[in-house]
Amino acid sequence: MIERVGWEELPAELRNAVEERAGRVTGSEIVAEGLNCATALVLTTERSGRLFFKGAREADVAAIAALNCETRINGAVQDVCPTVHHRFRTGGWSCLAFTFIDGRHADLGPGTSDLPAVTSALERMQTFSGSAFPAPPLADRFTSYLLPGEAEFLNGTALLHTDTNPHNILINNHDGVAYVVDWAMPATGPAWVDPASTSVRLMECGQDPADALAWLGRFTSWQNADPKAVETFVGVTCRRWTAKLGEQAAHRSNTRYRHLLG
Repeated sequence: MIERVGWEELPAELRNAVEERAGRVTGSEIVAEGLNCATALVLTTERSGRLFFKGAREADVAAIAALNCETRINGAVQDVCPTVHHRFRTGGWSCLAFTFIDGRHADLGPGTSDLPAVTSALERMQTFSGSAFPAPPLADRFTSYLLPGEAEFLNGTALLHTDTNPHNILINNHDGVAYVVDWAMPATGPAWVDPASTSVRLMECGQDPADALAWLGRFTSWQNADPKAVETFVGVTCRRWTAKLGEQAAHRSNTRYRHLLG
């Protein structure tokens, strides 16, 4: 877990910029889990109410690139993602202020009541088009692991999140609506990839593979998926995990992905 920088520890220049736009900050709460930014806070402001505030030092090139991506893509994914209201780049920091969602991370385990809301969010995401945001092709992140001729099977026109783990899905406490956050590494590819990856997350959270695959089967994009494309996605994902973790450590994850082959 990354160590968080609290509100009072941020540079005065940055804090002043926030208060100029959002109003005086009357309360702050550190968000400890699920994020890679140096600061992640829920701010209570006099003019803008509660905001989710996240950011990183400008010297952290990877984190800044992720924040830049989240800023640019926000307009294309607002059907499922909180709105970015403000961007701050001052005092050696780059930060975003989002609409605050009073919620909790999704439960993807057996018997969860969150699955209808998660399904609804993913169904809305099925309409997202790569033409709305210039995300890199999905095949690009697997370059080192693709076999000759495989890249073409990962082509597609859908705008993908690619990391629908439970920490990136928030369930609103008031209306039960699911939001998918942290659009820091999107890609373009087949529309079935996000639902398929989420079904693997269901297995990871303890759901029976048969139940996870039955859930996946409700998505039209999965029903129409090219079997060779699915085989390529599973194969290249397993090769990447094996290369990163070793065969033994990657075995459980790879087994879950191979369930997608039926």
